Amino acid sequence: MHILILGVGGQLGSDCRQLFEKHHRVTGRDAPELDIRSSENIARTLDETAPDAVVNCTAYTAVDRAEAESGLCHAVNATGPGLLGAACAARDLPVVHISTDYVFDGEKSPPDHYLESDLPNPLSVYGQTKLAGEKALLASGARAAILRTAWLYGIGGPNFLKTMLRLTLANPAKTLRVVNDQWGSPTEASRLAAQIMRVIEADVFPTGVFHATGEGHTTWYEFAVAFLQAMDVPHRIEPCTTAEYPTAAHRPHCAILENAALKAAGLNIMRDWRIDLREFVEQHRADLLAQNRTV
Repeated sequence: MHILILGVGGQLGSDCRQLFEKHHRVTGRDAPELDIRSSENIARTLDETAPDAVVNCTAYTAVDRAEAESGLCHAVNATGPGLLGAACAARDLPVVHISTDYVFDGEKSPPDHYLESDLPNPLSVYGQTKLAGEKALLASGARAAILRTAWLYGIGGPNFLKTMLRLTLANPAKTLRVVNDQWGSPTEASRLAAQIMRVIEADVFPTGVFHATGEGHTTWYEFAVAFLQAMDVPHRIEPCTTAEYPTAAHRPHCAILENAALKAAGLNIMRDWRIDLREFVEQHRADLLAQNRTV
C-alpha cells in the first residue's frame, strides 16, 4: 500500500513515517511544499503522488495564539480538511484525519468520560476550528476516519513533557507549578501512529468519528511527576489550579476520551498511558536528556 502523510515533519507525522515505512510505501509532504488551504495544491499533491490512502497530520496547534489568529487557525483546521476531503472523494481515496479532545467543553466530572456520541461544545478558537474541520471533512463525501486524540507527546517536536524536562534541568532548585485540576488521557505518538496504521489496514476501511487516546486518565501535574520520576531526574513540582495559571484559551476541565468506537469495531490497540510512558522513557531517555539539557 502507498500511504501519503500530510504534515510529515510534525510530532505525529514523523512517527507515522517511521512506522509505516517498515510495512508500506510512504510519501511525506509538509509546508511549504504542502498548503492544506489550497484546493489546487492538494489536487496536485494527490495526482503527483497517487497514494492508496491519505493520513492528515497537518494542524494549527498553537492553542493560545489561535485566540488572536483565528483566521489562520480556521483556514488550516477547518477549511483545509474540507478541501482535502473533496479531493479525496473525487479520487475515491480513504483519509485518516486527526482531531482533538478540545471539541468538548470538559464539563463532565472525572472519572466520567466522553464518547463519540456526546455532543461537542468547544470553548476555544482551536477547538471550534477543529470541530468545523471534522464537519467539513464528513460533509465532503470522502471515506474518512476522524481520530480524536489528546495530550500527545513523542520524541519529535515540542510537547508538555519536554517542556517540563527542560525547565527542570535548567534550574533543578526551582519549584515548578503545574495544573492539577484538568484531567485527560496522555497519548504517545508512536502508539497513535500504530493505531492509525491499524485503521488503514482494516479489511473494511472504517468511517466516522473515533476516539484514540491512551487508556486511563490523569492530571497535568500527575503526568509531569510520573514522567520525571521515570526519567530519574530530581525535580521540584507542586500542584496548582487552573485559576492560578490563566491562559488565553479556555481548556477543558475534564477531557477524558473513551475509545468506544474503535473497540466496537475491533480495531482498538491503545494501551494504558502508564505503560506507554514507561516504554517511551526506556527507549528515549538518553535522547530526551540530550535534547533538553541547557548549556
